[in-house]
Amino acid sequence: MIRGTRGYVAPEWFKNAPVSAKVDVYSFGVMLLEIICCRRSVEMEVEEEGRAILTDWAYDCYAEGRLDVLVDSDEPAMADRSRLQKWLMIAMWCIREDPSIRPTMKVVLQMLEGLLEVPNPPCPSSFSIAVTGS
Repeated sequence: MIRGTRGYVAPEWFKNAPVSAKVDVYSFGVMLLEIICCRRSVEMEVEEEGRAILTDWAYDCYAEGRLDVLVDSDEPAMADRSRLQKWLMIAMWCIREDPSIRPTMKVVLQMLEGLLEVPNPPCPSSFSIAVTGS
């Protein structure tokens, strides 16, 4: 049985794959995107269909360099564009489909605190060296 809130449930729950602490990392990434974008993870009543699923839409905006669209051109958010981009990159790492590529929560915290550099997240279909740490 799958337990969790729609939009926060990690993909491995649906693939009959082993579940680990990385499901919480995925959920944290979704929550971080909600904070960044000031919207829910799933919005069925949006004007553009491509915006319904926050994780997909956020990745598309990130890949296109359209941070302004993610924050609806919010001036305070855009004034600190480097922090916005850093948080978005961390969220992108957290919502990787493959749990082995997601960082641990310890690494996420270290990236948020500035103790670790945040590498560019890979595109969803690429196979890159993971940021996993312990």
